[in-house]
Amino acid sequence: MQHDGRFQGDMDRNEVEMDLNKFMAMVEEIGSLKDKIRDLEDESTKNPHQRWIFLAQAVDSWRIFPRAFLSIYMYLLYFTTFWFMDLESPTFEQSGLISIVVGAGAAWFGLYAGTNGASKSFKGEDK
Repeated sequence: MQHDGRFQGDMDRNEVEMDLNKFMAMVEEIGSLKDKIRDLEDESTKNPHQRWIFLAQAVDSWRIFPRAFLSIYMYLLYFTTFWFMDLESPTFEQSGLISIVVGAGAAWFGLYAGTNGASKSFKGEDK
């Protein structure tokens, strides 16, 4: 029988012929993989701070802080706009304040909309 490094045998009888060295190497590899799995499943080797890591990932994925800051900005914009419209004769300083508050909205929204992809590529998660 000719051995060229490939598996050979009778497929009708579920028999396979292979080199004994390759078989033993596969058995050792399977044993080492089972050892690694047992180590990963071992309760004593778990990270005690894993709950904090999950919380940080949840806060990051839910984007809690950007949404909170954007909500605060919307609240500020709403009330300053109505305050400005209720003025009898707004001064130059008051109109400048409203221009800055309204203009900051573009920056806030740009930061909110643009951080998702940038943060993932920064952390190496964009694969």
